[in-house]
Amino acid sequence: MKSMSMEIIWVGFAASMLAGLATGAGALPVLFTKRVSAKLLDVMLGFSAGVMLAATAFSLIVPAIDLSGPFVATLGIILGALVLHLIDRFVPHFHPALGIEGPPSRLAKVWLFVLAITIHNFPEGLAVGVSFGSGDIATGLVIAMAIGLQNMPEGLAVALPLVREGYSRHKSLLYGALTGLVEPLGGLLGVALVSIFQPLLPWGLAFAAGAMLFVVSDEMIPESHRKGFEREATFGLIAGFVVMMLLDTLFA
Repeated sequence: MKSMSMEIIWVGFAASMLAGLATGAGALPVLFTKRVSAKLLDVMLGFSAGVMLAATAFSLIVPAIDLSGPFVATLGIILGALVLHLIDRFVPHFHPALGIEGPPSRLAKVWLFVLAITIHNFPEGLAVGVSFGSGDIATGLVIAMAIGLQNMPEGLAVALPLVREGYSRHKSLLYGALTGLVEPLGGLLGVALVSIFQPLLPWGLAFAAGAMLFVVSDEMIPESHRKGFEREATFGLIAGFVVMMLLDTLFA
């Protein structure tokens, strides 16, 4: 039983690592261009938000309710959102749509932006890890695939401003990739906790769901609507939601 738990932990960690590395893959276009259409970026960001919403609903909240009922799921969602709210309030970072948030900082704005992306990647890794911790490899792989898919536009969104700030293309790619590497930490924490302490599983699922809902509503949707392409971003969100719903239904 112990060896099986260790195997699940390593598989969950590896899957969250691959999902995090997708951020670097998404940043690859900076090697060839400094600019990407704002409309395309907003559609991609909307798509990412839709993927996260569907993953939250079908792969996290529904299993949490099935395991422990709506009361535990509700408390877990609220707890996850509150923790992200506190991090958002007390860690300095920058969102293009909202400006600088958190306490004062001497960091350059572009690094505060990188920090913001890094903060919101942690619950994504947690969601992957918790999904594997349930012992359902298929669901864990679907979540990892979905998170990796939506990480790609985020990597590009980090790398492009760095290039425009004067960083070399290769350094911008590297820093874009590094923002995704917080995900394996969240993945390892999630899969280890729920593999060893199975009663935590519904709480972990709901907590990750609440954290992801906070990120989508507080950051991703406002950012995708900031440049005047709200309708395009909305259809991107719907497309992402449908794609993730199909992935979850067909493969999980």
